[in-house]
Amino acid sequence: MELVCDVHNNKQDLTLHRTSIPVPAEEYKLRVSDPMVKFATHPDPTVRQAFLADSVINPSVGVHKGIKYASWSPLGCDSSGRCLLACLTLDHRLTIHNSHKRLEWNTLVDLTKKYSERLKERNYARKDDKLPQTNLQDFDELQRRFRMQTPLRMEWSSIYTIKQVQPDNTGVDLEMVLLAVLMENGDLVLWKFVLPFTDGADVTFYDTIESGVTRPSDLAWWEYENADRRMSGLIVGSEVGPVKIMPVSLSGVKGYFTLRHPVILWKECDEIAVENLKCVPMIHPIHKSSCSLIVASRGCYVFWCLLVISPAGLNVHNSHVAGLHSLPVVSLAVSQQGVAVYTCSTDGWIKKLTPTFTESTLIFKQEEMMRPENLTGRRIHGIAVSRNGAYIALVSTQGMVDGYHPVNRTYQVHFVTLKTPEAAAALLLRSPTQNLYKMADLLDLVRWQILKNKSIPASLQDELDQKIREADSPYLWRFKLFLVRILHQSLQSPNTENNWKPAKEGSAVKEEGEPGGEKLEKEENQEEQRAEVQAWMNTVETHLMRENMKKVLGVVYLNTWLAENISIPTCGLVEYLSKDTNDRASEVLIGHIKNKMNKQTFSERCSLCQDVLPFTDHKQTMCKNGHMWLRCALSYQACQTLTFRRCLLLDSIARLPEPEDPEWIKKILQAPCTLCDSPMI
Repeated sequence: MELVCDVHNNKQDLTLHRTSIPVPAEEYKLRVSDPMVKFATHPDPTVRQAFLADSVINPSVGVHKGIKYASWSPLGCDSSGRCLLACLTLDHRLTIHNSHKRLEWNTLVDLTKKYSERLKERNYARKDDKLPQTNLQDFDELQRRFRMQTPLRMEWSSIYTIKQVQPDNTGVDLEMVLLAVLMENGDLVLWKFVLPFTDGADVTFYDTIESGVTRPSDLAWWEYENADRRMSGLIVGSEVGPVKIMPVSLSGVKGYFTLRHPVILWKECDEIAVENLKCVPMIHPIHKSSCSLIVASRGCYVFWCLLVISPAGLNVHNSHVAGLHSLPVVSLAVSQQGVAVYTCSTDGWIKKLTPTFTESTLIFKQEEMMRPENLTGRRIHGIAVSRNGAYIALVSTQGMVDGYHPVNRTYQVHFVTLKTPEAAAALLLRSPTQNLYKMADLLDLVRWQILKNKSIPASLQDELDQKIREADSPYLWRFKLFLVRILHQSLQSPNTENNWKPAKEGSAVKEEGEPGGEKLEKEENQEEQRAEVQAWMNTVETHLMRENMKKVLGVVYLNTWLAENISIPTCGLVEYLSKDTNDRASEVLIGHIKNKMNKQTFSERCSLCQDVLPFTDHKQTMCKNGHMWLRCALSYQACQTLTFRRCLLLDSIARLPEPEDPEWIKKILQAPCTLCDSPMI
């Protein structure tokens, strides 16, 4: 379910784009040898019972169908600048998927199958290459082989930049992401994905880390960054209680340091399982240093651990928050913006924990969240917080119907706001990401407020204009365009006509309440207001396009030595920008471009009639014979092909890169939409 902040919709409701990934129909079985029928009749009752109760080794017990766990990668990992999705099914199949034009999901690679083949090639040896005993009549050896290839959890790292040496000894910066997979025997298997990841064959095995954790339960990445120093590790929780960080060695990452040895966060074996592990990077407000907050649920309690790195070394502070719930915590979510921890129990209560720093430890403020009335008496199965903390989503049962539990169980997803529109607007104005697409949940709250009040809040408009005067950034102009567009939508008259009904000829009857003089005057005022907002919208849009044109021309100037006919319509851009005589920056750039062009002109031609395509509009062009083509919003070339890309909000289009395009043009075509920051797909 993807929240879409739709600028073309004047309804105040949430807009959700929903797709689904089907669970494979064929049954999946892990194999290490021929069928082990003899264990079902083993003379030792402990062996016989262990075999009959293990659904992995003995699939005849019955395998459930469905998804056990799913994990999103960071943004920007696939070819469209979106996320990859790792899915683990109940029959232990781990697959990686990507979204194809937001319509369907493609399976890129089956990592369970890939790892099983690797283990088979290595004869199921441990990391030290010590060959195991080959006697599979021994049940312990059989169990070991199955457990080393049965995934329990998987989590993505953040994106790392590495240097790769080319055949000519030049270095190229590449981006990569790691997927850590926690196996049933406690092993951590790392897979490397070079970005953008498009072909399943390109995934490479990176490393295996033996954690030594018995009965592992959960997994999370610990990533520390302070100035030029970076470290990371994998936090592993156990069903019996202990929590530890395992070092991860990354070669080729600038400024990367590796932990010397594992770090024990909690060592007591109290048989309380560790679940819902989360790690949040923070800045210590007193010591002004980077630190990490690790939280997890353990029964009815919330375990927390504060890691602070100082010149003296790594300091570990840990404890538990008690008295939150009377029943075990089933789900835990963390909001990154103004760090807060949300927990829920099967009894339906949701609690909020806000950390407060002291000189040497943390204190958590506990709050009980207000529940919507329709959630009273329902069992909650899970919660999640949106990227910037605007919404919390809850999965609940349907509840009782007429005092009885329904025969067919139906689950529902509820969305509850965590921030006011004013708080969302304040976060958008000082956004560190400077990307509207990554702030969609906050934008949606501002959108709702404008549609409800049919006006942009005066304080928001004044502060935005002030910030534009101080720092004339494209992000702030895009935010302004978004506000004006939503205002324009709020002024649209609702469509009350049924377009599907056929019109009855000759039956025009004057209805009661037909517009009178007063109503007609009101409609004229509204039409005038809409025209003003439309003109305002066009002004902001033109400013954004002109700034992007100057940026594109600057790239052309830096990457061309002589006057040459390239796919970017350089002469058309120069002519279009020359119309504004008050833009000093464009005048200087145009002068440099003209000197390099040396009075040569290259015109775009219509592919159907070879007539000249004039550059009079940045959105489209038309030749004298009436052939009209849309323009690419990134390179401004006329898209004269049957296939092209569109941004997620359908604002603009972009052409597909051609094999003959140089790398610098391909880089231009990889940029997001100029108007709304969403990726082109």
